[in-house]
Amino acid sequence: MTGPELRDTLIREIVKTYGGSGARWRQAVGQIKVYSRATHAHCNWDVRATGSPRQIEIVESAVDAMRTTLPFVEES
Repeated sequence: MTGPELRDTLIREIVKTYGGSGARWRQAVGQIKVYSRATHAHCNWDVRATGSPRQIEIVESAVDAMRTTLPFVEES
């Protein structure tokens, strides 16, 4: 899975769980930053959520859940 594919998956899960529009959550999630696995042995991707405190909390919770099953993505 690449960063953009992960972003789409993350947004789908957030919409499914919390509702709202994909466009709204796409803005809150922002871009997935992918790092080299050589320098990031635990997890090679990151999200910098934006929006209201509640939106940020939801995105960060979804990111934490996603990292348990998908700690690494391919660089796109």
